[in-house]
Amino acid sequence: MITQMARSLSRFARGFLACGLVAGLAGSLIACSSSQTAPASTFVLLDGSQQSTADFKGKVVLVNFWATSCVTCVAEMPKLIATHQKYVSRGFDTVAVAMSYDPPSYVVNYAQTRQLPFKVAIDNTGAVAKAWGDVKLTPTTYLVNKRGEIVKQFVGEPDFTALHPLIEKLLAQP
Repeated sequence: MITQMARSLSRFARGFLACGLVAGLAGSLIACSSSQTAPASTFVLLDGSQQSTADFKGKVVLVNFWATSCVTCVAEMPKLIATHQKYVSRGFDTVAVAMSYDPPSYVVNYAQTRQLPFKVAIDNTGAVAKAWGDVKLTPTTYLVNKRGEIVKQFVGEPDFTALHPLIEKLLAQP
C-alpha cells in the first residue's frame, strides 16, 4: 500500500514538475525544420481503437501531449476544444495524448466529464512521447500539415491568436 502510494505520488510529482517548468515557458513557439515528417506512431484511443500517423494524411492535425495533473494543460483545454470545433468540419483533427504517468482512470474521467470532442489517447508505455522527440514537458503540442509534416511545435500553451491563422493557411493548401 505504501509502495503504491509512493509510486502515485512520484508520478504526480513528475507531472507537476514538468508542468511547472513549462509554465515558465508558456507560449514558446519552436519552428521545426521544413519537411520534418511526423514520426510513425500508433495512438491507442480511449475506446480501445487505434489510429496511426498514416491516418493523418489529408488532414491538418494538432497533437497535444498533456496530463490531468498539469495545471497549464487543464487551463488550455477549453481553447483546444474551441479550436477543434471551429475547424473540424474543414478537415482538421485533434489528438490529445495523455502522458504515461497519468493514471488512465483520471484521463477517462476527465475526457468524459468535459465531453472532449476530439480523440484522446493514453500513452501507457511512453513510446508515443518518445517517438515525438522524447516529450517530457507538458503541454507540448505539434501542428501537422496535410502531407504529414510537422509545421510547428509549441512548448507550453500555444498562442491561439497566432495558431488559428496558421491552421487556416494549412487548411487552404492542397
